[in-house]
Amino acid sequence: MKIIIDKKEYLAEEGQTVLDVCRKNGIEIPALCYHPDLGVKANCRMCLVEIVGQKKLQTSCSTKVFEGMEVITNSVNIRRARKINLELIVSSHIEKCATCIWDQNCSLQKLAREYGVFINRFSDRKKDRPTEFFGPAIEFDQSKCIDCGLCVEMCQKQQCNVFEVKGKGSETTVTAERVKDCSYCGQCVVHCPVGALQGKGEWQEVEKALNDKNKILIAQCAPSIRASIGEEFNLPYGQVVTGQMVAALKKLGFDKVFDIDLGADFTSFEEAKELKERLEAKRLPMFTSCCPAWVRFVEVFYPEFIPNLTTVNSPQMCSGPIIKTYYADKIGKKPSDIVTVSIMPCTSKKYEAKRDEFKFDDGTPYIDHVITTREFAYLLRRKGIELCDLAPEEPDNPLGKYSGAGAIYGASGGVMESALRTAVEWISGKKPESLEFTKVRGQEGIKRAEVLVGDKTLKVAVANGLGNAKLILEELKKNPKTYDYVEIMACPGGCIGGGGQPVPVSPEIRKKRADSLYNIDKEMKIRTCHENPSLIRVYDEMLDKKPELIEKLLHTSYLKKKTTKE
Repeated sequence: MKIIIDKKEYLAEEGQTVLDVCRKNGIEIPALCYHPDLGVKANCRMCLVEIVGQKKLQTSCSTKVFEGMEVITNSVNIRRARKINLELIVSSHIEKCATCIWDQNCSLQKLAREYGVFINRFSDRKKDRPTEFFGPAIEFDQSKCIDCGLCVEMCQKQQCNVFEVKGKGSETTVTAERVKDCSYCGQCVVHCPVGALQGKGEWQEVEKALNDKNKILIAQCAPSIRASIGEEFNLPYGQVVTGQMVAALKKLGFDKVFDIDLGADFTSFEEAKELKERLEAKRLPMFTSCCPAWVRFVEVFYPEFIPNLTTVNSPQMCSGPIIKTYYADKIGKKPSDIVTVSIMPCTSKKYEAKRDEFKFDDGTPYIDHVITTREFAYLLRRKGIELCDLAPEEPDNPLGKYSGAGAIYGASGGVMESALRTAVEWISGKKPESLEFTKVRGQEGIKRAEVLVGDKTLKVAVANGLGNAKLILEELKKNPKTYDYVEIMACPGGCIGGGGQPVPVSPEIRKKRADSLYNIDKEMKIRTCHENPSLIRVYDEMLDKKPELIEKLLHTSYLKKKTTKE
């Protein structure tokens, strides 16, 4: 159908809202309570527009288009209403800009400037509200919450139901009632428009570590970071900046920059081994376990499935102990002499790094600090480092080389595909006809497929989002033979949509990030983990000589966790 927006004609489809059509055509309308992943809220009242022939202003996020509709998006009445609504919203938000990692990238700041808002016109009604901590991963500053409800719906979608809306009118408030049930996935964080929810910051500790001349400081970057960090510096969605990322870390002061893509190769190598063993022993299904939010979801809500989780460590928890043993021996240092910092797309990785399972016998952690993509960008801005201006550099040897299989870990289906590339060859005795298992790729919530492995047909499933994980687990409760091998990522699209990633995020943005990772893989000369010379060298020089270290450094176990009800 044809509609008119600001005196120009546009095509629209039945069922679309005015906001949908405007955003599709590059017409900017503010909307703090709207997110394409979630349902319409229409409670921030910032997306108001005029519909010709109607007396009242309408919320564009909830108003469906009709043939011949005429819309005005910018008028004196609209701007006045938006300004008053914004002033009321700001009265629910204590400004802590100086210590907020959203500073300079904040929707409220931008709108306040655009509409000339008097920030102190109304008194701050939430000034005495507390800050709540969700383990070592997330902090919820209730004094900054504008009660948009996005975190509530997102957490319901993730089946954790930590948040609750209480009260009505000016007494409305969002509270965290079931913190023990939190998976630490951070989807509440990445969907919060005002920074009330943030990853628990570690950038200050990293700054201190950078000034400690008695330690060797090593950074390592997760697969998906290279396809998302550029967005913080106004680069196109999904643009790969691996070399600039390495250069930026060196400029910050890190002694060495390694790559968690190599850790992903270790995870794939060990997971392929375990899949082969489980197939032979008929101990199926096997679940991937490299997503700590998914692992915690199982430990909290479905502990009966803990034996199905692969015992293989996640990529950061494979590369961490390798750095502090193999590399430490190379340079004549003890594990405690090295500080490891992971740059991750994920808030739950902060929790994973603090788990007791991931420490040496003397208490030295495998990973000392985890900062998110957003924290990394914040650190660079604090130091005046412009990522786009840096000449690319290569990750350091001996732990900076990786395969294409490691590169795709950040996309939903990438973990399974990486392990299958090796497992199929080991089980069948010959290379797969194609290294690209396209049936497990894509942004769909659940993907199901059958994969021929030698003379066996594996029934596999790949799910992203914990709501979809629950559907898979409920299927398996009814029929344990429904699937043989299952990959779960807690976040939409996998790590490319993680809770520590840049905002905004949408299905289209996640797809661009994922496509970039698959393009990296496609261009690599080595595309399977077991052919990676760096991995082979570590096994030859250390792990195969002391096989007990494989179990100690690269494998773990999990235990049931208490829920709020318990």
